[in-house]
Amino acid sequence: MGRNNNQLIKSIAGVIIFYALIKTAILTGFLNPYWQRVLDQSLIYVIGSLGLSLIFGFAGQFSIGHAAFFGLGAYSGGLVSKMLGTGSIPAFLLALLVSMLFTALVAYLIGKPVLRLQSDYLGIATLGFGVIVKVALDNANKLIPEMGGATGMTGVPQVVTFEWVFFFTVLAIIISRNFLHSTYGRVCTSIREDEIATSAVGINPAKYKMLVFVFGCALAGLAGGIYAHCYPFLHPSSFDFLQSFNFLIIVVAGGMGSLTGTVVTAVGWVFLQEGLRFALGEAFMDWRGVIYAVLLIILVLVRQQGLFGNKEIGVLAPRAVLTKGGKKNAAPES
Repeated sequence: MGRNNNQLIKSIAGVIIFYALIKTAILTGFLNPYWQRVLDQSLIYVIGSLGLSLIFGFAGQFSIGHAAFFGLGAYSGGLVSKMLGTGSIPAFLLALLVSMLFTALVAYLIGKPVLRLQSDYLGIATLGFGVIVKVALDNANKLIPEMGGATGMTGVPQVVTFEWVFFFTVLAIIISRNFLHSTYGRVCTSIREDEIATSAVGINPAKYKMLVFVFGCALAGLAGGIYAHCYPFLHPSSFDFLQSFNFLIIVVAGGMGSLTGTVVTAVGWVFLQEGLRFALGEAFMDWRGVIYAVLLIILVLVRQQGLFGNKEIGVLAPRAVLTKGGKKNAAPES
């Protein structure tokens, strides 16, 4: 238990130090408002990417419609706050709860037929769902005028601060870590490795695939709800199927089966995009696809398993367990 406690203390200290450094940079003006917004966006992407990491990286369910759930969370949470017409904290928290529950419900309804598919077929089905959501958001104003339709949605109270984004990011990391190190998480990992063998020992894979899919999409909904209260303009194009590749790249580049890799790569990916936008100017939109492809090719050639592989650091690493003889053994890696 001493090793685990030391890891926990070091992780808590690291979080506090990171927060203190960022707040100092903000208060002293070293981090200007533009890069503050980029930092907020990177942490929001951490939350959303954790959801896909659980679904794809750990459970092996190839989903490329993740941005659709991100968008559903943003629009549902934004609509609640807009209709309440107040920027109070209770209203904000209610909106986030609605974002998560609504996205989880849609994920459950979609998952019932879709999760029966395997590999590429599951990816194609989720890709189709992403297109459906984009078209639905484009025409949503015909049923609910407040959603704006193809012209975009405005008027959502902007109540999110760095503290809120940081708090929910840390919370999402802790919940994801605890889920993965629980019995449910271990079963999901076993399904990824060999679904037939998992079924042979009496486990129902469909139940756990649905569980991790709904949970991962709920995290995407949470990220979307925070995004809606951080950016004053929502547009369906911000959540189309092309945006799903951002989440997919983060999970694959960070390392399949590594929460640490997902967190680090999500932050790095957003800052890389903004750095390229700053360096290339208007040419960024024309060349970003080429640059992304070259970077991914280099990563695949140099480190096929991703930046972190399946390794974890700090408190995200599996706990040490006691054997019958009282000796400590590290829990098996994910």
